[in-house]
Amino acid sequence: MKKICFLLLIAVLYSFTTSEETIIISGKITNTENGIIKIKGELVNKEIKLKPDGSFSENLKLGYDGIYKIETGKNSIPLYLTKDSKLIIAADDANLAPTLKFTDKGSIENQYLAKKQLITLVIPSEELYKLDENEFLKKLQEIKTSVNTLYLKTKFTDADFKTKEARSIHYLEQKHLLYYKNLHNFYAKLNGFEVSKIYPKLDETIDFDNESEFLFSNEYQELALYKFYANINGDGSQPAKDRMTEIKSLKSQSLKNHLIENSTNDVNMENPDFEKTYQEYLSITNDPIIKQTLTANYNATNAIQPGNLSPKFDYENHKGGKTSLEDLKGKYIYIDLWATWCGPCREQFPFLQKVEEQYKEKNIEFVAISLDAIKDHSKWSKFVTEKQLSGIQLLADNEMKSKFIKDYGIYEIPTFILIDPSGKIVNARAPKPSDPKLIDLLNSLKI
Repeated sequence: MKKICFLLLIAVLYSFTTSEETIIISGKITNTENGIIKIKGELVNKEIKLKPDGSFSENLKLGYDGIYKIETGKNSIPLYLTKDSKLIIAADDANLAPTLKFTDKGSIENQYLAKKQLITLVIPSEELYKLDENEFLKKLQEIKTSVNTLYLKTKFTDADFKTKEARSIHYLEQKHLLYYKNLHNFYAKLNGFEVSKIYPKLDETIDFDNESEFLFSNEYQELALYKFYANINGDGSQPAKDRMTEIKSLKSQSLKNHLIENSTNDVNMENPDFEKTYQEYLSITNDPIIKQTLTANYNATNAIQPGNLSPKFDYENHKGGKTSLEDLKGKYIYIDLWATWCGPCREQFPFLQKVEEQYKEKNIEFVAISLDAIKDHSKWSKFVTEKQLSGIQLLADNEMKSKFIKDYGIYEIPTFILIDPSGKIVNARAPKPSDPKLIDLLNSLKI
């Protein structure tokens, strides 16, 4: 009897301490691309298959009260969900704005968010940040006034939403002020632009490491991420090891997750400390999807270490037919990944020709794999002919998305790869032709 009472006590305590709440979301969304919608939030990624008529009803576990979103393939719809929500959604995905309707508990707040989104997206960011300063400030004031008018006339039923949304409107204004100040040069194609002395001061009192605000406001999220990168290096381009300390020091787990999500490509061949980066990123994030991405990148990077068998290719040859990696076995293979539109790639051609000439009697093949689009086949073919490019000239089957390219974890070109006669990797990021280290490497192999 005592054991039963003890187990009941544990169950009761668990019911009070668990952070997850289950709610029901239902409705009907017609004309989606594939009959699937996704509900996303922090640690939430729920895929829902719609019935043939577009209807659905789903039990959804919430980890927090705050902002989520529905992705339909064509559109993204902001959602405010709490443990008390019981939301019914109706929409035609092909004509979203005038057809989107929310009913039942939580409908007023969500209808407000839908209307707010229409106001804030009335002018694309590129057009907004391209305006001169006076016109930008005038347009920003129009946007803020429209949102404030909507806010004041909406009879919210959720007091917490109303309080936090007032701050979110402030974050909206601050986001645009910050972005314009830093991005006007880019969008207006200017150099040396600086805002005037009368430009509004940015609010220095905002706490950019607040979990509650992060979970409620998309505008706050964008501000917090932007400020983090601006504070550590201006553009956030510093090495992963230098960002690690700053990320670890944050209090907001959601902010940490987003920063790691934006940094999963740090686990790659270009990072000599990729294994340490992988382990530390794993220890920081609690998001299983981000962990999966990190692990996939780690495994892919491990797979192309020296001594491992190279991923394979079988691509169209400029001279006719196809050429595969297997066809070239028995020789070293120096691969140049390039494209006709890539200026830095073309800069390497004279150096590559000299290396080819120096090793033309040696046991090595020089293979150039173009990542031009298939629709640009004639452009590639004409370029190879007119420039009299030597070596084996191949065209990849799907640009940067080609399996060979993805298997090598390549995100930019030119990239060079060296493979030995048995098909094993010598260097997945070999020196470029203009680098004297290439000749040192080839000579060390006694080719």
